[in-house]
Amino acid sequence: MTTVSTSRRLLIPSCSMTKRAGPKWIPARDRYDGPLWRTLRHVDPDEHKARVAILSAHYGFRDANMDIEQYEARMTPEIVAVVKSGGLSTRWPRPKTQRRFIPSGEHPGCHINSMTAHRTLPFVEVCLVGGALYLDVMSHFVELFREDGFVTGSAPVTEICGPFGIMRKQMAAWLNRPLSAAG
Repeated sequence: MTTVSTSRRLLIPSCSMTKRAGPKWIPARDRYDGPLWRTLRHVDPDEHKARVAILSAHYGFRDANMDIEQYEARMTPEIVAVVKSGGLSTRWPRPKTQRRFIPSGEHPGCHINSMTAHRTLPFVEVCLVGGALYLDVMSHFVELFREDGFVTGSAPVTEICGPFGIMRKQMAAWLNRPLSAAG
């Protein structure tokens, strides 16, 4: 089991199509098994270098230590639009029917609030890793996090996008780099 870090750095990698089998519910950090996630577990197995959140087409934004089950969903321009329009209060996963009176899922504001100890420890550095659609949503959330005090206004934001080999190398370098002077 992963220990929860007190790092003031936030890493948000995109989810992974490759997922580990196992119990129905396991932490996202352990469920995802694509190249980025294998690199992350190797370079920072205990989240000492950065707190990790996920961005998923199915689960939205959440702490990577939260349990998830197996799923299949791909980020699409339509999902990007819905996620961005809902801001920090859109609940994911979305209800399967509109007839539900109580929304299902959890919202990004809940997770980022918990990850920053209710804004008392805002993030001072952020790294976003994934494809263009994921980076679009991640960047949008980081701006909302800044506005609400979850990320400091001066926090540098690193965006990593490209072939997996390059993203793995750049993410590992970011994790191994000391906290920036701006942070």
